[in-house]
Amino acid sequence: MAWPTCTTSSLVTEAPIADVRALPGVRYADAAHLTELVAPPYDVIPDADISGYLERSPHNVIRLIRPGNDYDGAARTLEAWLQAGTLRADDPSMYVHEVDLGDGRTRRDLMAALRLEPYERRVVLPHERTHRGPKEDRLALMRATRASLEPLWFVYDGAGSELRRLLDEAVERPPDVTFNDPEGLAQRLWVLPRGAWTEAVTKAMAPLQLLIADGHHRYETALAYAEEVGGPQDAASRFTLALLTDIDDPGLEVLPTHRVMKAGIAVTGGEPKESLEETLASIRGQVAAGVYRDGRFQVLPLEGEVAVVELHRQVIDNILGRRSAEDFLLYTRDAKEAVRLVDDGAGVNAFFLDAPDLRQVLKLAADGRTFPQKTTYFHPKPPSGMVIHRLAADRTL
Repeated sequence: MAWPTCTTSSLVTEAPIADVRALPGVRYADAAHLTELVAPPYDVIPDADISGYLERSPHNVIRLIRPGNDYDGAARTLEAWLQAGTLRADDPSMYVHEVDLGDGRTRRDLMAALRLEPYERRVVLPHERTHRGPKEDRLALMRATRASLEPLWFVYDGAGSELRRLLDEAVERPPDVTFNDPEGLAQRLWVLPRGAWTEAVTKAMAPLQLLIADGHHRYETALAYAEEVGGPQDAASRFTLALLTDIDDPGLEVLPTHRVMKAGIAVTGGEPKESLEETLASIRGQVAAGVYRDGRFQVLPLEGEVAVVELHRQVIDNILGRRSAEDFLLYTRDAKEAVRLVDDGAGVNAFFLDAPDLRQVLKLAADGRTFPQKTTYFHPKPPSGMVIHRLAADRTL
């Protein structure tokens, strides 16, 4: 399998067109019990938690998204649920999703079908490098189920467009579905059948570039699958299920991911700090990284625009030389855990980062820059099981 690559082309001069459409989304018929039927995205579920989701319901989506190596079994389950009416397809629709973050903020997303485009078209912008293993797993599942089982998450800059007004208009009535995600956060879903509203959304989305927030591996998998199965230009297989969020949404939250290096020399030249708390406070909003080794903290200033990029370029890559960073790094969103890993001998250096500036990430991604793995962690993740997109090559959207 020749995987799509994150290359850019100076020959592409036409304006990008994001082709966002209504789709006959497949949803659980028993929407009143959706809380027991959804699960987190497949790649954030620890193996130890799978049994808990299996016990929630015999129809929990975990049976589709985490089947182990039994990809054909997942396909048989999907087909059985469709035949039994456990799952059923809507008339072509778009969906508006809201999640309450629990602190008074709410994030609002659009779910729709998005045409898959190679990166060089500059419609969809990657910002992280990918690895082969996760893509092979998801491709095997996609081949078996012929479905986009989970939404890919994208961020767009909707300033000056009609999108905010359209989404406000969509939620003026009560939601069609309410449920809680596995973290207990309240969720709402509106179903918007194809018509004037969906056509207005399609028109408003067309000129926008879309930054992959979560799902780089799955996007490249879906693109490879679309090229593999072919079909007419408007075939359902040439689209993926997308969840789209405005970059200025007050509920859009991105968290930093800290690094622990398993081997390497000490880092010097930073400003000493007395505690982890002081270190984290000192890097907030700065192009800088915190460092911990041998019981001591320091803040290391970095030259450039995005701290995680410069940490790898100026520090980590220099320490490792030709050795792969992925073989020598551990990742955690818990800064205290990073300290414990060093104290326990699992690592020698801990590097702390502030959450990246999303607008800066979007700008650099539009310029063709890619970032180290684990640059962003968007939270909370949209639960799997809200909507499924069937990738039929013989059906058009």
